[in-house]
Amino acid sequence: MREGGLEAPVRHSFQWSDPDFTDPQKIDEELRRVFDICHTCRRCFNLCDSFPRLFDLIDGSESGELDTVDSAGFKPVVDACTLCDMCFMVSCPYVPPHEFNIDFPHLMLRYRAAELAQGKGDVMVKQLTETDRNGRLAGKVAGLCNWASDTGNTLTRPVMEKVAGVHRKAALPKFHGKTFQRRAKAEPPVVNDGAPAHGRKVALYATCFVNYNNPDIGMAARAVLAKNGVETEIVYPSCCGMPQLERGDLARVAEQAKRVAGEMAGWIDRGYDIVALTPSCALMLKFEWPLILPDDQAVKRLSEATFDISEYVVDIARKEGLAEGLRALPGGVALHMACHARAQNVGHKAAEMLRLLPEADLQVIERCSGHGGSWGILKDNFEVALKIGRPAARQAAEGGKTYLASECPLAGVHLLQTLERLDGAAGPADGRAHHPIELFARAYGLAG
Repeated sequence: MREGGLEAPVRHSFQWSDPDFTDPQKIDEELRRVFDICHTCRRCFNLCDSFPRLFDLIDGSESGELDTVDSAGFKPVVDACTLCDMCFMVSCPYVPPHEFNIDFPHLMLRYRAAELAQGKGDVMVKQLTETDRNGRLAGKVAGLCNWASDTGNTLTRPVMEKVAGVHRKAALPKFHGKTFQRRAKAEPPVVNDGAPAHGRKVALYATCFVNYNNPDIGMAARAVLAKNGVETEIVYPSCCGMPQLERGDLARVAEQAKRVAGEMAGWIDRGYDIVALTPSCALMLKFEWPLILPDDQAVKRLSEATFDISEYVVDIARKEGLAEGLRALPGGVALHMACHARAQNVGHKAAEMLRLLPEADLQVIERCSGHGGSWGILKDNFEVALKIGRPAARQAAEGGKTYLASECPLAGVHLLQTLERLDGAAGPADGRAHHPIELFARAYGLAG
């Protein structure tokens, strides 16, 4: 493959059970090989903070080259990677099948897996990423938890910062006593049997975030699908493991992949499509799990049956046509393209979906929000995350649209916080960041 070739990027499976995968010396050799190529290229200088840190590290060395850089300096470079995948998917000309074989994000994961194997994982971050446990427990006292986690709480947030390492100004997800699963059971929608797509069946993978932190996204998705004649069932065996993947805990991710894929197999057997409600989870089901468990047929089958929610609505529009009743959204939408939606390599499906609205007025923003999941809320990272997200927030402010949307709910909230810090910048008229499916439901008159 030549540099700048048009071949699609290829990702190799994780050899995480091989002892060499976590061997410190072999990892250091690979880091030096990859970092030297990155140093001579520097095409990714304006993505996450990993690359500026790497280039400053090399430029400040005795020789100005990698040969005089101490390997101890590599950790801050690794720590700054948010696994957005934009270097691999968008910028790097040397990804496989190029002979240089560069996969920067997965090398960062390998480093973190080695740290975990050596007992160096951050215990507090591990607790923060136990999303299912935290969601179940916090849901029992949702009001209290939301009070304690509010950025305006000067009593609890400084304590949280000191104990848990969570920045006192970082907005945190709210918890709900009534999960998406419970709401969906209590409020079943009427399926439109006159819609062109009537007969389709979907198992909605609830995701930990939608189930515990934002059930409105799930309810909007279910309402839109019902309007279009699609029967839905809510399925949530467990979290997809993205928070554990970020820590390099591949064994834990493999366990969760087997559990979810095993339960989803029955729904696929009965003719259901699988639809994930957030892009990070869709990315896990479609791409990351098959790389972790390449020989697991249930995982492979689930990968092939999975859609992102925006992707699925566009699929209906293309194949059968949408149900009538869509209305314009006055004032237009500033749509942030979430990195993990882009990393699925299926095109800008959220933008395609919103362009289906009458008189569509859409501004597409293709810059990272900077949040990076649990990474962006930490004390050591929050200000950096705001810096990375500033170009995207600035574009949203300059667009002056009524609505702000992102398929990644965490990215949307982070952009709101970044907008608040821009001098003279006006945020969205309703002060919220929406998932695109919520706006689509609104255009149907199905949501407030």
